[in-house]
Amino acid sequence: MLTVKVLNRTNGAYPDSKVFWTFNRQTHSIADRPYLDMPANSAGRMYFHLGSASSKYSDFIEFTVGPDQFNGNTTRVDAFVLKIAMRLHAADGFDQEVGESRRVFAESRATTFARFKAAVPTEFDHLSQAQDRILSPGGDPEFKPGGRYANYFAAYTSVATSSEILGCAGPLSGKPDECAQLNRHVTAAQANNRAAYYQAAPANFYAKFWHDNAIEARAYGFPYDDVNAQSTYVSHKNPQYLLVAVGF
Repeated sequence: MLTVKVLNRTNGAYPDSKVFWTFNRQTHSIADRPYLDMPANSAGRMYFHLGSASSKYSDFIEFTVGPDQFNGNTTRVDAFVLKIAMRLHAADGFDQEVGESRRVFAESRATTFARFKAAVPTEFDHLSQAQDRILSPGGDPEFKPGGRYANYFAAYTSVATSSEILGCAGPLSGKPDECAQLNRHVTAAQANNRAAYYQAAPANFYAKFWHDNAIEARAYGFPYDDVNAQSTYVSHKNPQYLLVAVGF
């Protein structure tokens, strides 16, 4: 059993009574129940909501809790809605944080959205949906055939369409190394060189933004972002507790 505590890091935007979690068909505010015991052999997602349990402001973490091990991650593969970070502590002293950085948690929501639009090229700035969410380009219609940016990667490679590259789908499904190289715009020789990632267009600049704004620059910006240990995946034996910070 793993003890999980949810932390309100909304900078006063929401009281504890308006910060909710959902797991195993149960929903509670953290004013009512800030802790929960996650039993062994649990797997799936734990959701977090601000305002109400049916709010548009809802995000999640993914996890597997084995008999003596936790495996899990935060993710931006589908979208960004809420600022999420988590810290896993284990019996042997292991302690690791992943997710959005403290700087991101400290700033206003408006600032985060404005910085995204300023950081990405024109092809990506429409992914910012007012201040509700920032969509992943992997499922965005504008990068699919017939969309404005369907040929975004066309001059770079003919291996797959732009949508297939951003979503690691079609001919890139089951080819993590190749898909990661295309999203990061690197050669096979540069595949393990983090400093070379996202240095030229075309690249997945949505993913770059989340890496630039994450603890230790680790983020899950596209499906195979775990190549070369770049994702927020964290795993350890004999976990004692998991803290999950939820921000606005």
